[in-house]
Amino acid sequence: MFKKILVTGSSAVAGSAVRAVHGDYPGTEFEFLTSRDCDLTDAEATLRFVEGSGADAILHLAAVSGGIGLSLKHQGSMLRDNVMMTFSVLEAARKLGIRKTLMTLTTGMYPPNAPLPLREESIHDGAPHGSNYGSSFAKRLIEPAIRGYREEYGLNVVGVIPNGIFGENDNFNYDDAPMLPALIRRFYENRHTDEPIVIWGDGTPLREYTYSRDVARAFLWVLHNHEDAQVLNTGTTEELSIRDIALMIADIMGVDRNRIVFDTTKPNGVFRKNNDNSRFVELSGFTYTPFREGLERTIRWFADAYENDRSRLRLYGKSKG
Repeated sequence: MFKKILVTGSSAVAGSAVRAVHGDYPGTEFEFLTSRDCDLTDAEATLRFVEGSGADAILHLAAVSGGIGLSLKHQGSMLRDNVMMTFSVLEAARKLGIRKTLMTLTTGMYPPNAPLPLREESIHDGAPHGSNYGSSFAKRLIEPAIRGYREEYGLNVVGVIPNGIFGENDNFNYDDAPMLPALIRRFYENRHTDEPIVIWGDGTPLREYTYSRDVARAFLWVLHNHEDAQVLNTGTTEELSIRDIALMIADIMGVDRNRIVFDTTKPNGVFRKNNDNSRFVELSGFTYTPFREGLERTIRWFADAYENDRSRLRLYGKSKG
């Protein structure tokens, strides 16, 4: 058990979920850090903040991330900022003797030609997809960083590889939101119009989305229980097509399915990237919230916030945890 866990990126969807479930650990204090509190690309500022927090564990969730539109425009800065944050946190942990640090990677970093389902051994077996190579290479670098810091410095650092995350407090800003929260907002804002709801691609690509509170509980399990350099796929293996996801959102909101139009002049992205989470599940016995149940919870939360307090929503401006 840790005395105090410092959670970076706490205003984003995964960090907000940790805030929601941290009561599962009543003997541990949590401090929730956002980009307004400290610029994690600044190594000295990060060191000072971590030292002042008095934390003995770090859950590093902060990242610059978003949908395909953001990635295509900001490959360089997403590579730079994510790498700088990684080493700011690792150096602070090393210099201060932090008992345990958890770093987050992403299934988006796997090479598109890797054997399916994606296993942790395949991380470096080829280049990542061209649409997000900046953030993908930054996330890949975490794996050798974990091994290197453990071997050279004896730092107790572990890594997790989530797949798509969704839930309450997601990023619903059209400029840089991932696909699923952008769809939720688009359907909701157009539910009473006759306008077509246009979705990029042909709807056939398959995706896995893990409900954010499952993500938070999985990360906390790994932080408390996993003790070696092997990074772990921690996402659900429930898989749906983009078309099926869109139809499910329409059904939940009462939107006519015939209004959904797939724009086949736009890219599909990677067709399939299903993960193998067997290592994690065998170690933890973890079970996941069904996608539809998580989606219904998320839509209820979004609708309530949209109608009653939009300050709770990230609808505009560049998103950063």
